[in-house]
Amino acid sequence: MTTSVYRAVSLVGIAQIIAYAAANYLPAVIATPASQELGLSTTTIFAGFSLSLTVAGLCGPFAGKLVDRVGGRPILILSNIVFAAGFSLLGFAQDIVQLFIAYAILGLAMAAGLFEVAFASIVRLFGKNSRNAITGVSLIAGFASVAGWTLSVYVQARFGWRGVCWFWAGMHLLVALPLNALIPSLSKPVLSDQVKQADPNGITEKVQTNSNQNSDSHPVGKNQSAKYTTILLAFIFATSSFIGMGLMSHLPRLLEDIGVPLAIAFTIGALVGPAQIIGRILDFTFLRRMHPLIGTRIAALAHPVGAIALLIFGAPLALTFVILHGLGNGILIISRGTLPLALFGAHGYGQRQGWLMMPSRFAQAASPFLFGLALTEWGSNVLWLSCAMALGIFAALCLIKIKPD
Repeated sequence: MTTSVYRAVSLVGIAQIIAYAAANYLPAVIATPASQELGLSTTTIFAGFSLSLTVAGLCGPFAGKLVDRVGGRPILILSNIVFAAGFSLLGFAQDIVQLFIAYAILGLAMAAGLFEVAFASIVRLFGKNSRNAITGVSLIAGFASVAGWTLSVYVQARFGWRGVCWFWAGMHLLVALPLNALIPSLSKPVLSDQVKQADPNGITEKVQTNSNQNSDSHPVGKNQSAKYTTILLAFIFATSSFIGMGLMSHLPRLLEDIGVPLAIAFTIGALVGPAQIIGRILDFTFLRRMHPLIGTRIAALAHPVGAIALLIFGAPLALTFVILHGLGNGILIISRGTLPLALFGAHGYGQRQGWLMMPSRFAQAASPFLFGLALTEWGSNVLWLSCAMALGIFAALCLIKIKPD
């Protein structure tokens, strides 16, 4: 990657740390104190989070279409303003109505400010040569879990749950917004000049102008329609999101049910984040020479291998399961950006991402409740369900053909 690409990736990636740290990890931190003060159940607090995910899914295609038209910088800047408004209102909420209004606003911000728009922004700048840049953004944003838990818990302990909401509102306005404002605009595309850049195989190729890159597209295959592939990708992304969100919400409880002491279960469960980062590093280094479909197929098998081993051998393999799940999930998250680019090209990427990720948002919204219900009914045997779903992901990936460039 060139210096200009590194700069754009760093800006977008650091801003995404703030976006994900606040959006995904804050609800778990504030759920108990907020429910006690407002006289609501913790389930109601998480229902608000599910509402935000639903709104994000519904608005995603529109946000992606805007990126295709005007570029990612103004949309990401707007998301920071809306995030700040949503978290500010959440901090002032006094009842369930105000709580849900705040979460609905946060859903609008999530539609405009998370990976879908971040990836589309990168593709809008660098066209079909964006795979490594997308992986770089994902790698940097992988530290959101560390930032989300540590900062939120620290601030909440000193200033209460309302204080931590206002803290993240300030972070969006004072840190993330300036970072996004420094992203190159389309009026001065960072790769507009014709330069030479080495591809992952070491073969030198000429980088097209930004307008030419965005008009490129890769046909999926002579006998395979784009609609068929789109349906498969939507299934893959939604199913992987369901598994990932379900385990993120209930992993310590699941490990406890398998026989791991609760304190150790929390310690082991915390390793999912680092394992996901390692998975992204593997994608950036060893797997970058492969078509993204190959690496994603390998990643899809990581969860079922770990789950079956845990079910057969029990608690001693809990750490192995967590690491394998994290490695695979980290690569699957990257695939949400790299697979559509490799299969369809850069043209219309933003709007396509919005449609592809709509089922994924709905799956994320439903997963904590449904996965928790299944865990209550079946205990650790719920892993047979997640294992079957992961194998379904692998099968769907195998149905998509690789067409050589």
